[in-house]
Amino acid sequence: MATIKDVATLAGVSFTTVSHVVNRTRPVSEKAREKVEGAIRQLNYVPSGVARSLKVRATSTIGLLVPNNTNPYFAELARGIEMRCERNGYCVFLCNSDDDTEKQRNYLRALREKRIDGLVIASAGDNPSLALDLSENHVPVVIVDREVDNVTADLVEIDHEFGAYVATQHLLSLGHRRIGCISGPSSMVVSTLRVAGFTRAMAEAGVAIGTEAIMESDFSSPGGYYAASRLFAGLQPTAIFAGNDMMGIGVLRAAAERGMRVPQDCSVIGFDDIELSRYVYPALSTVGQSILQLGEQAAQLLLDRISGAATGPARRQIVAPQLTVRESTSALAIVGNE
Repeated sequence: MATIKDVATLAGVSFTTVSHVVNRTRPVSEKAREKVEGAIRQLNYVPSGVARSLKVRATSTIGLLVPNNTNPYFAELARGIEMRCERNGYCVFLCNSDDDTEKQRNYLRALREKRIDGLVIASAGDNPSLALDLSENHVPVVIVDREVDNVTADLVEIDHEFGAYVATQHLLSLGHRRIGCISGPSSMVVSTLRVAGFTRAMAEAGVAIGTEAIMESDFSSPGGYYAASRLFAGLQPTAIFAGNDMMGIGVLRAAAERGMRVPQDCSVIGFDDIELSRYVYPALSTVGQSILQLGEQAAQLLLDRISGAATGPARRQIVAPQLTVRESTSALAIVGNE
């Protein structure tokens, strides 16, 4: 592999002249520049990003830490972030914590060693030490999807409580009263907010919620499947609000195995509006926003901080989710079925 000294020897110039051409740190003559650029092409020389970052104190890299890259929501979010960063000359290091707080901490340390220019993070579960870990990175941070206690940083997230409220209201408007709720882990603020939206809508409608109506799960399709199985065996709901689309897809499977028709026998609505929700059968009703656009929005907040275009207090962008009605919800077929 060619080095900067090889380029200098071939071009017949000094080491520092090559450095100035590569890093654009000082003007050089046109003749010298042409020699250096010709030698670079001939040797297929690739400048050291690490060495250059030490000079200019920037690496043009962004760290992105997500809790579960098998969840299409985070895959779509990462795509939006990568698209916006790439258009602005930044590469993205994607790290997946698997909702493991220790793994998350290790990745934060690794990203710090990579001298990233900024970080976008969707945190893994309940992690009291995360605020300290983030403060040690000394780079701009944008938090997306899940708020982090005691961290002052720009934030982009869906209004979780309101989205669940809208989803539950939709089921109530269709005549359903025996409605089950499948939540994510109770240790996560996202889960508690979505359950709060569900219970608020039910309370406003004057519908009592028994202990058997809310099942805790893990935001995965298998988790939604097993939680729905328990609901069908106990509550026997005419409708289910799943705390995310992946669990909603699991509900569809559980219903099909029991010979239940969706939505005739049980309506199902999710949360997030991932792309996959359009293509399952029946297509899943849901609440959400363009996940790609959320990712781009988060990336732009970070790029503004890095460039200095944004200064001052941390910004909070809470996005109101929209209801998207598809094939998985319909009016209660028989009123007496309640």
